[in-house]
Amino acid sequence: MTTFLDGKHVLVAGAGVTGRSAAEALLAAGAQVTVTDGSADRLLALETLLSGVALVPGLTEPPQGTDLVVTSPGWRPESPLLAAATAAGVEVIGEVELAWRMAAELADPPVWLAVTGTNGKTTTVGMLESILRTAGIDAVACGNVGLPVVDALLAGHRVLAVELSSFQLYWSPSVRPLAGVLLNLAEDHLDWHGGMTAYAEAKARVLSGDVAIGGVDDPVVAALLKAAPSVRHIGFTLHEPVANQLGVVDGVLVDRAFDTDEQLVEADLVRPAGPPGLADALAAAALARAYGVSADSVRQGLLNFRPGAHRAVRVAESEGVTYVNDSKATNPHAAIASLRSHPSVVWLAGGLLKGASVDELLAAEAHRLRGVVLFGEDREVIAAALARHAPTVPCAVVDATDRDAMTSVVHAARELAKPGDTVLLAPAAASMDMFTDYAHRGHAFTEAVLDLVEHERSRA
Repeated sequence: MTTFLDGKHVLVAGAGVTGRSAAEALLAAGAQVTVTDGSADRLLALETLLSGVALVPGLTEPPQGTDLVVTSPGWRPESPLLAAATAAGVEVIGEVELAWRMAAELADPPVWLAVTGTNGKTTTVGMLESILRTAGIDAVACGNVGLPVVDALLAGHRVLAVELSSFQLYWSPSVRPLAGVLLNLAEDHLDWHGGMTAYAEAKARVLSGDVAIGGVDDPVVAALLKAAPSVRHIGFTLHEPVANQLGVVDGVLVDRAFDTDEQLVEADLVRPAGPPGLADALAAAALARAYGVSADSVRQGLLNFRPGAHRAVRVAESEGVTYVNDSKATNPHAAIASLRSHPSVVWLAGGLLKGASVDELLAAEAHRLRGVVLFGEDREVIAAALARHAPTVPCAVVDATDRDAMTSVVHAARELAKPGDTVLLAPAAASMDMFTDYAHRGHAFTEAVLDLVEHERSRA
């Protein structure tokens, strides 16, 4: 399928899902492959899955003769191995870039429609996949959503709905999708990128294709869209759109970019409901329309879409208190959107802030907080911000970090909640200090809520 990799010595940095897929693709392309990882256990797991690959733990410089390094996205440029490779003149790319270069050698490569942003990426690519499949197109959501892009490429899909993180974009200097969308931009992963400017620059790479699409209600995104090198610039807005925009008119999503005034779908039928869901639907519609999908298919595809787990899921209602799992709100920007969907909230927050600040969140949304329960590594950072911006809001801090900590969090929230309140898990932070991932955190919350509700009902 490819010629540029045949006989090349390629080092894969990272033995997780992405690393394994990259190694398999490289082997199929005729490369000589070495895989390294700091975890001997992850390498051991690969031993039975990949034959013909050299597995070397803990490399801090590439082996002699290495032609290319393919890194897992989370590895930082300054990590010893990648820094040593760069210093030695060995190119370092990511798995997404590898897939792009492999696709370029195909006689009929797939079309790439790409999505990035601080929040809403997975929902948007899911909506896009639903729209494309409704239109009868062989499409698949891939990338940061879970399926590595090289796997989607090797499976032969015609259109790739690619979710791209800032890490993946950083390691993908050549990727030029047919159309790419930047949904929104707020502080996130600043510890990895070293600051907001570098983070924004990485995200803006999605706007390098033929059609650049951006959420113009976000002034930073609007500026990046205007500066994009693309042939065509399309905006989307939650307000009435002007020419070359999609937006909302009288409760209906409308396309004034690819058609004069095409109605797409009624806003109250879009799921997830609320402003974030509508913005994601407009972005997905813009990408699909850029590929030539009809308005009817956009409408039906959005109606067919079902949101993923741990995204504003109503878990239960008991004694007048509603419990909502939005564990996917892993940064302050996402938490703001989540909080704005509820008028009276007992907010559950904490975890790893990754260098982001919650001051803006608390200054803007303190009026809807009836109580706050804090947990996780950066709980005291959030507590200090709460003292600055909302000192009268009752706050409980849970110091436990064991498997039962979420039970303590939920019980503390119940003590603060009154009938009519929503107990909202929208942590504004990553989960890996206490949990495997945001899904694990969401499951723990759901289990704790259901146990509490069962106890309340048995007592009634």
